[in-house]
Amino acid sequence: MTDLAVSHGILDQPGTVAFLVIFGMGVILFFVFRSMAKHLRKIQMAARAEAEAAAKAQGASRDGDHLDAATGSDAGSAVRDGRGGNRGLLP
Repeated sequence: MTDLAVSHGILDQPGTVAFLVIFGMGVILFFVFRSMAKHLRKIQMAARAEAEAAAKAQGASRDGDHLDAATGSDAGSAVRDGRGGNRGLLP
């Protein structure tokens, strides 16, 4: 007589393989998310450095601005929005 319900190995037990697959995926996701966080920190630091450099360049260009003798207006009064466009004029 054959007994079909008997499991002899650890991988033959119900749920063991599924647990190992889910656990393995969790370990892989841990390393993927850790790597992603590292890359996002690099991007954030690069963007911050670029913004600071743009602010310094804009500050230096404002120091060199002067009033136009013919119109009396400031030559560099447009406010840049960081994407290359103007948001408006300074009062």
